[in-house]
Amino acid sequence: MDSIRIHTAEMSEAAAALHAGDRVLLSGTVYTARDAAHKRIFAMLDKGEPLPFELCGASVYYAGPTPTPPGLPIGSCGPTTSSRMDVFAPRLLDLGLKCMIGKGNRSQAVVDAIRRNKAVYLCAIGGAGALAAQCVRSLEVIAFEELGCESVKRLEFEDFPLLTAIDCHGGSLFGG
Repeated sequence: MDSIRIHTAEMSEAAAALHAGDRVLLSGTVYTARDAAHKRIFAMLDKGEPLPFELCGASVYYAGPTPTPPGLPIGSCGPTTSSRMDVFAPRLLDLGLKCMIGKGNRSQAVVDAIRRNKAVYLCAIGGAGALAAQCVRSLEVIAFEELGCESVKRLEFEDFPLLTAIDCHGGSLFGG
């Protein structure tokens, strides 16, 4: 099976064409955000404050990269368990988030929000963070630096290997 090359700038259009099981090579800007960052982003939304990045059309990777070794743009950056962000995901999808990247199944509320917003959930290979790091060309901390590995980072991907896990047509690798 061939992989589909997608640039994050085209994710809004590309998400609608993806189906569960499609292999994806993702390039472009992706933001990291885990539990602590999501809590802060929600507080900012509730207060009407500007967010660290534009949600509309964005791709978020549930990852907390390890410290960056000398001479490399990033340390190991494998996915974290996505279900920990399920309480946050529907609202972010309704505000324009188009792509989530992580590992594991999602709640029915997230699946419904993916369908409603014509978004997509892609899975990265767990346990292969050092291999995945080879597809990251740059890293910049853009918010919540004091959170360390859980800070929000802007990454630039080049052909980052992913699998379409939940599509906007009702398809899922997890059944149901």
